[in-house]
Amino acid sequence: MRGVTKRFGSVTAVDALDLDVPRGCLIGFLGPNGAGKSTTIRMIMSIIYADAGSVHVLGKSALDAKDRIGYLPEERGLYRRMRVRTLLRYVGRLKGLSRADADAAAATWMERLELPEALPRRCEELSKGQQQKVQFAASVLHDPELIVLDEPFSGLDPVNAALLSRVVRELHEEGRTIVFSTHVLHQAEQLCDRIFLIDRGTKLLDDDLEGIRTRFRERIITVDPGDAGPIPTLPGVASIEQPGEGRRVELHLDDQCDERAVMRAVLDAVPVRSVALREPTLEEIFTKLVQERPAS
Repeated sequence: MRGVTKRFGSVTAVDALDLDVPRGCLIGFLGPNGAGKSTTIRMIMSIIYADAGSVHVLGKSALDAKDRIGYLPEERGLYRRMRVRTLLRYVGRLKGLSRADADAAAATWMERLELPEALPRRCEELSKGQQQKVQFAASVLHDPELIVLDEPFSGLDPVNAALLSRVVRELHEEGRTIVFSTHVLHQAEQLCDRIFLIDRGTKLLDDDLEGIRTRFRERIITVDPGDAGPIPTLPGVASIEQPGEGRRVELHLDDQCDERAVMRAVLDAVPVRSVALREPTLEEIFTKLVQERPAS
């Protein structure tokens, strides 16, 4: 993507975005509600077109490369009265598979997604989570090179979200290029090679995870003081915060201090239940970048 802009009336949904997705990469596309994620994905897929800039997918437009792409839209698009086996056969035939190959791929994928019993059932008989798994199978049964997933974990309980995460990771290990948008930041942190963050249609972050951790490196000591009194001010501690409910506190350290010395000082100052050192999570980095951005 180069200088891609999309407007709807007076609203600029996407503003001059540049993005390179290397072949074989698994990139998480993040942003708050209304950030422009789905609009960008629809432009990548040639469902809508940019007002300015250019988009190339596998060296051409997505329409010209459609049989090499798997796409899971944010909205469910199942034919509700169609049986799952018939639906997947239909999608496979649209993607160039023979009837026999489409049926075999459908059976393989429903087994892999732990839902083989759904094949003879009508889509309307399935739960939302089951429908999401069927739609995921429809997006990958033709063995695409590029997989584009818009909110793939929507409607899934924790067990099935973990299953889908494992399948996405396996597809990546098999060499697929995967782009997916999500609000589930811890899953993006566990899965992705690279993160692309936008807010109000503008890019805020585009880097691999190691680069992000280096750029936003901060040492935080998490302390559970139990029934002890408050943690006193200690050398090397820039600030003390108490996130959420409960007595747990977080000590944000100065850049130059020795974290082991601070942890010893905490243990000497008050009896505590636990003390641990950590770095900021992707969610904390995400929140900080969005909150610190000037209002438009």
